Amino acid sequence: MNLTLLGAGNMGSTLASQLNRAGHHVRIVSRTHDKAQAIAAANPGTSVIPAADAMDGADVVIVATGFADAIPALKSVGPLAGKVIVDITNPLTDDYTGLTIGHDTSAAEEIAKAFPEAEVVKAFNTLFAQVLAEGASFADGQTAPAFVASDSERAKATATALAQSIGFDVIDAGPLKNARYLEPLAGLNIYLGYGAGQGTGIAPTWLRRD
Repeated sequence: MNLTLLGAGNMGSTLASQLNRAGHHVRIVSRTHDKAQAIAAANPGTSVIPAADAMDGADVVIVATGFADAIPALKSVGPLAGKVIVDITNPLTDDYTGLTIGHDTSAAEEIAKAFPEAEVVKAFNTLFAQVLAEGASFADGQTAPAFVASDSERAKATATALAQSIGFDVIDAGPLKNARYLEPLAGLNIYLGYGAGQGTGIAPTWLRRD
């Protein structure tokens, strides 16, 4: 798959590496050019491109910036009509102890409002970068899931294919408005990882009885 990835932070760099390893063609747009170049150098086949060229030949853009930067970053890459936007952001406060929006909207829905001609899917937001880097396999044969929510079946299928290509199970979390649940879930995961001292090698899942 030909992907444009916005952001070169912990999540962006980890996704770039894993998706490149899975055979996807990844191009990075970042305002921290040196960091993006270092990621590309460590992952042959990955490239760094200017925002103006970001969507040439790419049908999918992954938003791996902070939520506050997400809409400006997406606007910088030009028209997104018909493109799939994979939103991995969480609208966190500066101290990571709360969300800046919620209840009646979500980061994903705000992005969808800003780009109504694109197809937005929420995915990967409940996973720490460490889990993405070390892989989906946990103890006792467990596999960490990526939750996927979208109003677009095409966007949902795209995010599902990306998650499965790097080894993660997928849980269909329904329509895009259910990002209102996934983003607080990510907040709880962050609290457990940092506030409760469980570390970043954890991931939420859903259990089912046979």
